Amino acid sequence: METVHKSNAKTGRIRPARMGDVRAIHALLATFADKGLMLPRSISSLYDHLRDFIVFEENGTVYGISALHICWDDLAEIRSLAVAERWQKSGIGALLVESCLDEARSLEIDQVFVLTYQAAFFRKFGFMDRDKQDLPHKIWSDCIHCPKFPDCDEDALIRTGLAGRS
Repeated sequence: METVHKSNAKTGRIRPARMGDVRAIHALLATFADKGLMLPRSISSLYDHLRDFIVFEENGTVYGISALHICWDDLAEIRSLAVAERWQKSGIGALLVESCLDEARSLEIDQVFVLTYQAAFFRKFGFMDRDKQDLPHKIWSDCIHCPKFPDCDEDALIRTGLAGRS
């Protein structure tokens, strides 16, 4: 039987993803993709977008991941947010979201959106519900590869005002 980790998010750290993290990122994403909770990502795609990713690690093991993907002039997406099941509800997801929002601010990106099954979680960070049809068509480039397209059942939320513009 696996021992549940009793630590909290304060014992690990968030850092940019590295080449050596790709397999761990892929495995974590696959865990949730197999349950239909997020889109799968290929190893090749992860290498292509590695600079988008941050990881939460403790003692060299990756337990949480997220990516901030720049979509357009003033729009980015938080995607691939995943925390290992035994670490959920420990604050890691919140740290990853805040890190993505901080990066968006530093890049002067005013709007960040998510497509998610966890809308209530993102509302805690000031994200507001948005009709998917109101998001630019450019964001749908990943969606056309989804088995649920065009009948997406994820919620769209957006956070605005990050760069001081409305």
